[in-house]
Amino acid sequence: MLLFSITIFSQQNGFQKEINEQVWKPFIAAFNNHDDDAFSAVHSKEVIRVTQDDNRIFGYDEYFKKIPESEKARWRDWKRNIELRFVQRIASNDKAFDVGYYKSSNTNTVTGEKRTGYGKFHVLLRKENGTWKILMDADANEKTDEAVFMTAKPMDEL
Repeated sequence: MLLFSITIFSQQNGFQKEINEQVWKPFIAAFNNHDDDAFSAVHSKEVIRVTQDDNRIFGYDEYFKKIPESEKARWRDWKRNIELRFVQRIASNDKAFDVGYYKSSNTNTVTGEKRTGYGKFHVLLRKENGTWKILMDADANEKTDEAVFMTAKPMDEL
């Protein structure tokens, strides 16, 4: 029985490393660099986006609708950084489920103003044509703060 458990853990760990490389690292880089094309590329064309605090559900087209340049311009002076930590990761050959917390830090490069937000996420992933993609992404604040965020593990530790 122990051999069976070790084999499953090893397989899951391999899937999670693939997911980190194909989804989470590009997701973080795209988010931080305001790269809309790279950000949408880690999502399935069938993605469902749920913003629980707003009671809203979006499909791909609504989630990735083009933002007018005038709206983008208002965020150009903001440097942003997202960090992810995980509390649960379940993976198989072609499906995965990740639960964790995010911390989004924003700094205005002109005024120095800083804003930090936290939340809990639930993400369902699916392998499409050999590449992991986000199929469903739901998040909510759930009274998440720095202390709660720090209770979870970095992506490479779980």
